[in-house]
Amino acid sequence: MRILLIGSGGREHALAWKLAQSPLLGALFIAPGNPGTAQCGTNVALEVTRHADVIAFCKTEHIDLVVVGPEAPLVAGLVDDLDAVGIKAFGPSKAAARLEGSKAFTKELCVEAGIPTAAYARFTDCEAAKAYVRAQGAPIVIKADGLAAGKGVVVADTLEQALAAVDDNLGTGIVGAEIVVEECMFGEEASFFALVDGTNAVALASAQDHKRVGDGDTGPNTGGMGAYSPAPVVTAEIEARVMAEIINPTVAAMAKRGTPFKGVLFAGLMMTSAGPKLIEYNTRFGDPECEVLMPRLKSDLLSALLATIEGRLRPSDLVWSDDAALTVVYAAKGYPVKPETGSVIGSLDGAAALQGVTVFHSGTKRRDDGTLVANGGRVLAVTGMASTIKEARDRAYAAVDAIEWPGGFYRKDIGFRAL
Repeated sequence: MRILLIGSGGREHALAWKLAQSPLLGALFIAPGNPGTAQCGTNVALEVTRHADVIAFCKTEHIDLVVVGPEAPLVAGLVDDLDAVGIKAFGPSKAAARLEGSKAFTKELCVEAGIPTAAYARFTDCEAAKAYVRAQGAPIVIKADGLAAGKGVVVADTLEQALAAVDDNLGTGIVGAEIVVEECMFGEEASFFALVDGTNAVALASAQDHKRVGDGDTGPNTGGMGAYSPAPVVTAEIEARVMAEIINPTVAAMAKRGTPFKGVLFAGLMMTSAGPKLIEYNTRFGDPECEVLMPRLKSDLLSALLATIEGRLRPSDLVWSDDAALTVVYAAKGYPVKPETGSVIGSLDGAAALQGVTVFHSGTKRRDDGTLVANGGRVLAVTGMASTIKEARDRAYAAVDAIEWPGGFYRKDIGFRAL
C-alpha cells in the first residue's frame, strides 16, 4: 500500500517508524515530516491546510490511505474532503472531531450520555465568567473552548490566576471566543486510548503524561514533557470501568447524533476517589504518548488502522509487549513561552544506538550542510524500553545524557508516579 502520513511532530515520527515496519507497506510519504520521518519514508513539502493540494498529491502518487496525525487538519475537515473524492483516510470526520475541537461540545455530550466528568459552566461574556469564578472560588480550571496545542488550560490555584486566565481568553475582544470553567478535580491523571470504528471500540495500552514544564509537576502546562506506558494506575478493573462508563457511551452518543466516530479516541482521565472521570477528549494519538505506545505495539499498526476505517475492528487486532516504555522530552530553552530555535544538536546517532533506545524527532530541521538544529519547542522524544519502567527510565536518561545539546532542557523525574 502507498501511504501518506500528515504531520511533522514526534507523534508522526513514531507513527512513521511503526508504519515502516508493516508488511503491507509499499511506499510511505510524510507531509511535511521532519528529519526523523525522513529515515522512514519520503518527506514531501505539502501545505496540508490546502486540502486541494493534498488531494492532488494523493491522485498523482496513487495513495491508498491517508493517516492524519495532528488535530488541526481533523477539525478542519481534511478527512471529509478526502472521503468526498474517494480517498481512504484514517481519522474522524469534522463533526466527530468536535470532541477535541470544542470543549463545550464535549461537556454537553457528557451530560447527555451520563459520562462522569467535572461540573462546569461555559461563557462568552468576560464579566459573567468572572462573577462565576468569584462565586466558585479557587482552585478552579479555565479552558479555552477551541484548539490550543495542549496549552489552553489553566489550573488556577488562586482567584487572581483564575481571573487573569478569563481576561486572557475573553478580555481580548476576539469575536466568538468562549471558555469552559470547571471544578478542579483531584487525583492521578492518566491517558487512555481506544481505536473506534464507528460502532466498536478497542482499548489500546495505557500511558501517563507529564504536562507541567518543571520537575515535581511545577510550572505552566505544556504539550507534554514525557510519558510512560503502561500506567500502573490503569488496572484491568479501571480499564473496564473506563470502557463501560466513558468510551462506549461516547461512541454510542456520537453514532446516535449521526456523526459516528472513527479513529483514535484519547481520553484524558482523572482518577478521583469516586472513580475515573473524563477531563477532556482528543481525537488523535497523543504526543508524547505515541512515542511510548508505538514501541510497545507488537501487531501491525497498518492492519489495525484499516480495520478501524472499514468497521471490522476486533480486540485481536492489537497485541502489546509486556515490556514498559518511557520517553523523555528534550525541549528548547524557553519552552513553553518562547523556545529558542537554531541551536545545534549533536551525538544523536550514539544515543539512538544504545540498547532499548529509540530517538524520535519532533521540532528539528537540517541545515543545507546537514547539521541538525532545534526548530520548535519540544525537539526530541528519547524513548527507552525494557522489562520494567525503572529500567526503561534508566535507558532513556542514559540516552538523553549522551546527546550534546546545550540549548535544551528536560525534566529529570519522568515516571516518578509509577516508581
